[in-house]
Amino acid sequence: MKKIFLIYAFTVSLIASTLHLSTSSNPARLNPLIATDSASSEIANFLFNALVKYDESGQNIIGDLAESYTRISPTVIEFKLRHGVKWHDGKPFNAEDVVFTYKLITSDKVMSPYATDFRVIKEVKALDPYTVRVTYTKPYFKALEVWMMGIVPKHILEKEGDIMGSSFNTHPIGTGPFVLTKLEFSKQIELDSNPSYFEHKPKIDKIIFHVISDPMTRFLMLKNGEIDIDGLEPMQYERQIDREFHKQFNHLELPSHSYTYLGFNLRLKKFQDPRVREALSLAINRQELVDILFLNHGRVCSGPFLPGSKGFNDSIKPPKQDLVRARVLLAAAGYDAKHPLSFEIATSNSNAIRPYAAEILQRQLLKVGVKVTLKVMEWQAFLNTVVMPKKFDTVLLGWALSLTPDPYAIWDSAGDVPGGFNMIGYHSKKTDTLIEEMESSTNPEETAELQRKIFAQIVGDNPYLFLVIPNSINVYNRHLQGIKPTINGIWEDYIDWEKK
Repeated sequence: MKKIFLIYAFTVSLIASTLHLSTSSNPARLNPLIATDSASSEIANFLFNALVKYDESGQNIIGDLAESYTRISPTVIEFKLRHGVKWHDGKPFNAEDVVFTYKLITSDKVMSPYATDFRVIKEVKALDPYTVRVTYTKPYFKALEVWMMGIVPKHILEKEGDIMGSSFNTHPIGTGPFVLTKLEFSKQIELDSNPSYFEHKPKIDKIIFHVISDPMTRFLMLKNGEIDIDGLEPMQYERQIDREFHKQFNHLELPSHSYTYLGFNLRLKKFQDPRVREALSLAINRQELVDILFLNHGRVCSGPFLPGSKGFNDSIKPPKQDLVRARVLLAAAGYDAKHPLSFEIATSNSNAIRPYAAEILQRQLLKVGVKVTLKVMEWQAFLNTVVMPKKFDTVLLGWALSLTPDPYAIWDSAGDVPGGFNMIGYHSKKTDTLIEEMESSTNPEETAELQRKIFAQIVGDNPYLFLVIPNSINVYNRHLQGIKPTINGIWEDYIDWEKK
């Protein structure tokens, strides 16, 4: 019997496959309604499904938990749900879970910036166990996209009093292709394949996220084959990998759907003066950031929407460095050698490049007499003690964006609330009005034109220094089979991947 068991164990070890990934920080909450940090949202995507998702082109919306959808009128959509979908605990998924998710995210139990997406919904009603009707208060350009939010289980959370502090946030139950089986903070997070997943059981049996805050450690583990997929910094790609690495890994480089920015705390008097913000913008050499930090694996960012999106305004050019004009503006605002402008840049070391970007900004601004101090922190401490309570002068951060830009959460005055994404306190009646007009538009060309006007208005107000759009350099182990690189990256159809 012992011999048979040993043979069986050896066979299982050969068949089982594990995908090793890394994350630079611990996830805060693995609940899709409140997963606002990158580690939480990345892991939650393996655990939960939404009603709809983008297809591989990134342009068309297709069903996920919804088998299909129908636009009954400009303000009404009906979703037909898949039959046979189960939660990770075996309970059946149905329309009541969708209704519950809507009621929960719009309730006072949840403090989530994602709630703003649902503000134009009048009613979500279960017509039967597999049909959901959504009625909007007005035509809404993002009527379908809002349902890319993960759906949560009613039977687990309906009696939960404290959603923000619930054990569900660290022991989540979803419908997704993987199930959380281990959560060791600052060590590793393990996900097992879901044998009851409605498409089919993933061919990868287990995913292990290694929590590694130090970028060099992550890079060494990648080179040693201990991590299967990761992103490379430009310096690593250009100068720290060799022929053997290329034999072991494929790579895919694309413009990232993100940008890096320096955000001003506009609640502070010194940043409320538009001359100060313009001066700081003119003192910065953005191309130098691209050249030094990204070794040309990126481009200068000119505004809040990404190139390739319909809202991108190509008539707005990024400002060129003008030190003379910057000094004139600072002097007009009351700052000189005897009374210099001074402030702090706060950022996190979870991104390897940002501390160096902060140092370059510090050096550039010194050329016009601005004295900058730096604060570099671990991600969770940075998020919890600086960003969320809004205790900063400036923050060096980045946004990941859809190619269907929705400026409401970041740029509308209503987003300046606890937990909201408008953490800098940007308020503009002109921008708010344009956003309101855009949201009520269902004509794609009219929507795009309004987005371009919003782009110009925001850039003119200088609430951020828009800095760099980095390229995303992804590498993946050649032992992984079935990867289909697309314009959106490599994660399309990952449940069909195999590790040979």
